[in-house]
Amino acid sequence: MAGLALDGIPARLLARRWGVPRCAVFARLSSSLDAIHELGAHGAPAGAVVVTEEQSAGRGRDGRTWCSPAGGVWLGMLLRPPVSAPGALSLRVGLVVADVVDELLRAARAQLKWPNDVLLEDRKVAGILCESRWQGDTRQWLGVGIGVNVANEIPEDLRHSAVALSELRGGVRRIDVLDLLVPALVGCATQRADLTEQELAAFATRDWLRGRHLAQPASGRAAGIRSDGALLVDTGAGSGVVRDGHVELS
Repeated sequence: MAGLALDGIPARLLARRWGVPRCAVFARLSSSLDAIHELGAHGAPAGAVVVTEEQSAGRGRDGRTWCSPAGGVWLGMLLRPPVSAPGALSLRVGLVVADVVDELLRAARAQLKWPNDVLLEDRKVAGILCESRWQGDTRQWLGVGIGVNVANEIPEDLRHSAVALSELRGGVRRIDVLDLLVPALVGCATQRADLTEQELAAFATRDWLRGRHLAQPASGRAAGIRSDGALLVDTGAGSGVVRDGHVELS
């Protein structure tokens, strides 16, 4: 498991390369988040990373599945309190992923769709999912799961809604993504505060949803986000606040 290599680089060297306390590479997992929660339960340190070649049951929000064949980045990171709330953290991580995508494509192209999608040309290239584990009223740890379509094949029935980086930049490798992504996550994921003014401004430039009319999770026009990661919705009778939910356009 931890002795496996990713793109020819052993896991122990990846941990040193990325500046994380532990890295495990797997051939196949149900989900990188499942492995992160197992590590959390066994006392693994904050910043521990899991990467898997494939996920058999990769998941998104609200029980949705994520197609996770070989060639993509399927990554989990373990965080321990104190960290920012999951809503703000998911958007903060999204900003990091979007920056990585832009750097690899050498153009400002990535957009963010609240609450956890990274888009290229209106198609999903990456997603983020944050899951907490609690003991009573105390959060014990938080798992951050990130999926990035890199060189994996996109199923025919999903090509209208999903895209891989290799479609836009031939020859891009998983290690190219991870070398930029993981060190940046180490810095951003341990921030305790809500989104800063700078982060809110950065999100605004990438906000795919803003101005679009929503049917769910609230009826109205998307009007940006708050510093805690909540979605603002102009309902016509005032401004509503949505902290969680699945987006459907009207």
